Amino acid sequence: MKKALSFTAILLVLIYSLLSFSGCTTLVTEAAKKALEDRTTEDQVLDAKIASSIINQLSAKDKGLLLDVGVDVWEQRVLLTGTLDSAQVHSEVIAIVKSDSRITQLYEHVQIVTTEEKEARRKQKEESGESDGAGDTVSDIWIETKIQAQLLTAQNVTSLNYRWRSVQGKIYIIGRSKDSLERDYALEIIRNTKGVQSVTHYIEIKPVS
Repeated sequence: MKKALSFTAILLVLIYSLLSFSGCTTLVTEAAKKALEDRTTEDQVLDAKIASSIINQLSAKDKGLLLDVGVDVWEQRVLLTGTLDSAQVHSEVIAIVKSDSRITQLYEHVQIVTTEEKEARRKQKEESGESDGAGDTVSDIWIETKIQAQLLTAQNVTSLNYRWRSVQGKIYIIGRSKDSLERDYALEIIRNTKGVQSVTHYIEIKPVS
């Protein structure tokens, strides 16, 4: 890892101090996550700029797209997911993403669905996707949250190095693993999660240096 150990240690001390004396727990949590990721600081900054640029352009076109399309960036590779009810809008969204020369790879998984299906998914997100998962069907947000909880507590899996989305029960995940054992274990956990129909991954194997 390019980040110096001393820098990380100092940052973590500051984070713990803020947790004790500040009410800004959301910002602190995000800072803690970034400090523990295996991406370099440079990659984190560039990835954030790419994601922000795409999101801003989508918002300028139609704020509703922020509910329809998911954008995840890992080391300049972009995972695009979601649901749209228009082939023309789909093409326009793809054009926006492809216009960014900083992107090294685009993995596009935006599904064309009926207007009713798109609106139902929007409603899920607007209502925070709350569900107990006890019924025959579960929401995409419930599935994503369940995966997060399981990977977070899994031994030998660094969950902070992965980004995933559920689209009608189909899981798309991007990130990195230190070896094939970690990757395969993480994928096994996801496949065994209730409501998951399939898993498509773009996980690179990169030993931590």
